[in-house]
Amino acid sequence: MHHNLTITTPSSELGQPELYINRELSWIEFNRRVLEEAEDSRHPLLERVKFLSIFDTNLDEFIMIRLSGLKDQIAAHVTTLSPDGLTAEEQLAAVRQRLAPLIQEVRECWDHELCPLLESQHIYVLEYEQLDEQQRAATHTYFENEVFPVLTPLAVDAGHKFPHISNRSLNLAVVITDPVHDKRFARVKVPSTLPRLVPVPVTGNKENAVAFVWIEQVIANNLSMLFPGFEVWESYPFRVLRDADIELREDESSDLLETIEQGLRARRFGVVVDLAVNPSMPANIVSLLVENLEITPDDVSVIDGPLGMGDVMELHSLDRPNLKDPPFTPRTPPELQKGHDLFVAIRQHDLLMHHPYDTFDSVVDFIRAAAHDPDVLAIKQTLYRVGTNSPVVSMLLEAVENGKQVAVLVELKARFDEENNIEWARALEQAGVHVVYGLIGLKTHAKIALVVRREADGVRRYVHLGKGNYNATTARIYEDLCLLTCRPDIGADATSLFNSLTGYSRQTYYRKLLVAPTGLREGIVERIEREMRIQKQQGNGRLIFKMNALVDPEIIDMLYRASQTGMRIDLSIRGMCCLRPGIPGISDNIRVTSLVGRFLEHSRIFYFGNGGDEEIWLGSADMMQRNLNNRVETLFPIEDPMLRTAIRENLLDKVMMDTVNASELKADGHYVPVRPEPGEPPFDSQDWFITHPLVSPTLPANNHTTSALPSGA
Repeated sequence: MHHNLTITTPSSELGQPELYINRELSWIEFNRRVLEEAEDSRHPLLERVKFLSIFDTNLDEFIMIRLSGLKDQIAAHVTTLSPDGLTAEEQLAAVRQRLAPLIQEVRECWDHELCPLLESQHIYVLEYEQLDEQQRAATHTYFENEVFPVLTPLAVDAGHKFPHISNRSLNLAVVITDPVHDKRFARVKVPSTLPRLVPVPVTGNKENAVAFVWIEQVIANNLSMLFPGFEVWESYPFRVLRDADIELREDESSDLLETIEQGLRARRFGVVVDLAVNPSMPANIVSLLVENLEITPDDVSVIDGPLGMGDVMELHSLDRPNLKDPPFTPRTPPELQKGHDLFVAIRQHDLLMHHPYDTFDSVVDFIRAAAHDPDVLAIKQTLYRVGTNSPVVSMLLEAVENGKQVAVLVELKARFDEENNIEWARALEQAGVHVVYGLIGLKTHAKIALVVRREADGVRRYVHLGKGNYNATTARIYEDLCLLTCRPDIGADATSLFNSLTGYSRQTYYRKLLVAPTGLREGIVERIEREMRIQKQQGNGRLIFKMNALVDPEIIDMLYRASQTGMRIDLSIRGMCCLRPGIPGISDNIRVTSLVGRFLEHSRIFYFGNGGDEEIWLGSADMMQRNLNNRVETLFPIEDPMLRTAIRENLLDKVMMDTVNASELKADGHYVPVRPEPGEPPFDSQDWFITHPLVSPTLPANNHTTSALPSGA
């Protein structure tokens, strides 16, 4: 269903609505590409199940954040149009229209593709009706021992008001009959603490065979134990999603920690934005739920199949290596291998790492070395998403025990990681770490660690500049870049940045870094303008940007203007892209591709040809209004010419050559898979990175640290 788009906007009138793809619809197109991975038979089977789960989890988040945001705008009678010229009502209608077939497609993929394939591998996900007597007896025993003690049936009648239905919860609407009062209604919550897929014994002697049944069906078929003396007439599953955005107002934020904790509690009670039910639920029960949840029939999703498919991720933990991606061992750069002095290595030359192909352990080792080195005086670090059992946090706690001064900025507003981050913040504070919670109104998204070390010729600063999070778990699947350096200017900038985060500072000047919200937007705009001048004068302007999202109208307009000079522009944008490529006279020199594959493309790279004296910037910022205007973000330059060449030739060029994981964005907002030319072999950039180091292991020393810092650094 590709449409030929003709746009007649004169090139002087950038900013016209038809030049922009709607942000919400662009996101849906991104998630469609995730679903296509689940449908792609070249992936091992359990990886396809994983992609299906990711699709559904992504969709939950979209509904809780973006869809609820549109509803908020409608409720508040906001009249502002989106850049593509739509009201909030029009966007909501378009989103619903685009989502409905996708939600059905997921169930069809599960029922007609993945389940039969799982069965062919002796992995059975059964409906309760399919269980034999022995299996039913086993589920009854499991219900009695494991499930029944956890359940709380809640009656709804004159004496019992309608219960609160928590966010993302799966529930059963139960109809009960008794001779005295005719029909009654009760709600049973499916416990989220138990596995969604309940193992059942497999009859016969199929090797390695496993079978599961959905827990809500086990509960539904044992409800008589919950309501003794009554006849259970029928039960129907339903699932609720609520508005999960935590709003912080300036006046409420005297204690950020407390405000976030209140916000987390509020998230459980946010306005309902989606009620998912099966087609079998009778209209009167749907009406009862709609009325009590205070929603409209428009907020009801009728889904034929299991609700909340994100839980099928449980299957990915099965011990079936033949049904998963082959494991690989991340590389450790030679300079960071055991027996090498990490600080000496960084003094010799900047170290660039490409995760997950280069191990994240090197980053943990950097913090570990700093925690145990007697000459290290202080460690300062930003923590955005660190995950559970974080080795980085453990090292920071050890550093305090070893007498180092440790200061940490914990970003409490990292969405859906708030509870984790509150726990870490408390643990760090109790250990004596200086913990700050960022700046009111600004989310700190910059990824930076600063180590201050006393050396023979003065104090020297070592800096880790990252693009991903200090999270050892996600580092195995997130593609990212980081730099270890002790360049004095970058060290001085890191100090200034931490001073502005922990103290009072209106720092706007940085020697090397581009820092949002003060100078990052301007830095990007100035460099695009410089590239346009070079294109006009010399004809060799060149831009290559790789990022997660391109939404900001000003940056999009700059790229349109750059394209109009005749300059070649390549954009690799994994997620949302609101720029329309290929419009004659406006964006016909811009190519946009998106990579969705085994690893989550997460790096942000900004390449400027600069007339042959190329510039490359890495960092944490996407080109979105929130990143450029409302967050603390950093971009840092790659100053070592060999590292610049490595990024250009061994990373950007390879990403642009991908004919396996890439899709190309067309002017109408649809994506088409990039496939090899006839006779050409397919090229998978992610596979290539597994076997090819980004930087040649025989990198000669490129010493840049002859000057020590003043001791008062």
